[in-house]
Amino acid sequence: MTDVTPDLRGTTAIDSGATGGMGNVLCTRLLASGAHVIAIGRNRNRIAALRARVGPEAQSRLNVITADLSSRDDVLKTAHAIVSTREQIDLLINNAGAHVPEHRTSVDGIEMHIAIDYLAAYGLTTLLASAFRPGSARVINIASDTINDVRPVTIFGKPRPATLDLESVHSLAELNPADGYVSFEAYARAKLMTVTAGYTTAERLAPAGITVNSLHPGIVATDIIDDLIPAPLRPFRGIIRSTMLTPAQGADTAFLLATQPQYANITGQYFRRTTPATTPAVSHDLNTRHKLHELTDKYFDQ
Repeated sequence: MTDVTPDLRGTTAIDSGATGGMGNVLCTRLLASGAHVIAIGRNRNRIAALRARVGPEAQSRLNVITADLSSRDDVLKTAHAIVSTREQIDLLINNAGAHVPEHRTSVDGIEMHIAIDYLAAYGLTTLLASAFRPGSARVINIASDTINDVRPVTIFGKPRPATLDLESVHSLAELNPADGYVSFEAYARAKLMTVTAGYTTAERLAPAGITVNSLHPGIVATDIIDDLIPAPLRPFRGIIRSTMLTPAQGADTAFLLATQPQYANITGQYFRRTTPATTPAVSHDLNTRHKLHELTDKYFDQ
């Protein structure tokens, strides 16, 4: 899928979740294409391994920021550190993500899926917006098609889209509560929030010529997938993973949308791999979109 290697010399790309499976591949490909890459990761050992894998010339174009993006303070500090370099940003790939089997909250009291899979992407995008290169910058949000069907096993019955009811919500800390917690649905709801907010962010940044798109890269054999496999099927994990895309194949889609000219002027879309696809009706509801931005801006303005 990545037959054409783009020339990204002179551009600056940010890759969050850069030490995970897909993020690692994306970081390596961006460096190989000549970009200056700002890689954001939490695991220091994986960061060291990433540095070791790239050659000396590529290392000169690799800046690494160690941060826990589930933390509001770390998101703010990361964005400030990037903006303070005064570089213009050509590309932001919001790839940081996690699946958390048991209910957990961040240091800020936010359920972990929402903290990592939604707030990290929203925070980086909005806080870095002033540094995006006008007329050409692209933002890519890595989402998941679980937003269209939260059933772990989809062989029988009709799809059950993720839900997002914000009518009586006063704080993001109220979402994905411990009572009735289902990890698969919590993960899907956080990804739905990313896609929903992405539609509004795309509209807000469009006058500056900045594009914002979300994508489902396919079912990729990553650490997250291991957690998402239902307990009865875990003995068959190896067989299941063998039917999935590799991290390199999954990264193909994000790399194409992020670098190829045919996607340069497309914004406010959700892609299932490279095909535009639909998302749940609630993601297009104007009241929900407005409330989501209101709650999220309040969280970062604390």
